[in-house]
Amino acid sequence: MTVTTTSGGTATSPDSAPLLSLRKVNKSFGAVDVLKDVDLDVRLGRVTALVGDNGAGKSTLIKGIAGIYGFDSGEYLWEGQPVTVGHPKDANALGIEVVYQDLALCDNLDIVQNMFLGREEKSAAVLDEITMEERAKETLAGLSVRTVKSVRQKVASLSGGQRQTVAIARAVLWNSKLVILDEPTAALGVAQTEQVLRLVRALADNGLAVILISHNMNDVLAVADDIAVLYLGRRTAHVEAKDITHSQVVELITGGGAAPASMTSAAADEPGVEGDAS
Repeated sequence: MTVTTTSGGTATSPDSAPLLSLRKVNKSFGAVDVLKDVDLDVRLGRVTALVGDNGAGKSTLIKGIAGIYGFDSGEYLWEGQPVTVGHPKDANALGIEVVYQDLALCDNLDIVQNMFLGREEKSAAVLDEITMEERAKETLAGLSVRTVKSVRQKVASLSGGQRQTVAIARAVLWNSKLVILDEPTAALGVAQTEQVLRLVRALADNGLAVILISHNMNDVLAVADDIAVLYLGRRTAHVEAKDITHSQVVELITGGGAAPASMTSAAADEPGVEGDAS
């Protein structure tokens, strides 16, 4: 699948200062070590795909970033400064928004009500419907969304791709700097998938940092600038998407094969996976 950008923007340099840096973060649940000395760098204007098999630790990692889980140890750096994120509100205050796979939309509410749910604009203790509607329209227009007829449509009437669009627009409404997308194209048809991938690319082209979690390597290679691979709780590779093939990504995910020599940073901790230490 070929996905063209909506704004004509280009990714920032992979050598630019990271917006988010994790260094040797660990997380255990009882005797189970879910994350083991994980490093991760995420930069503005770039889509970083986080890939790995089921049980690799992807969900735990993003929940740690989002403040749902606290990391047991390691450094959490935001714009180069150490921060403490112990609650989702801490992450929101930094500019981190997460779109989970279930989207968390209310079918009985319209698009505006969903986008402002829990963060409603008020004027003299009364909901400011006009301001919320204008901001919703501006946000959707800024993302070049043209498939929604009216922001007053009930979410129940929307297609899967349109629902995903609303969830993403809600995430960027709040001056976010980092948007995390958990399987945004799961269960979507071909046309809807392309629509969502264009939107993902547009987020980065508009200067946001994006973490994309996906099991679909075609989607990953279509929009990602960087690919970080998790294997059994360890980040085994971090590579620019242009330097790796579909089959090489699959080999890294499954723990076999050699990483390409051009890999920008790697942690080859598993047998058969090679790369330069980060």
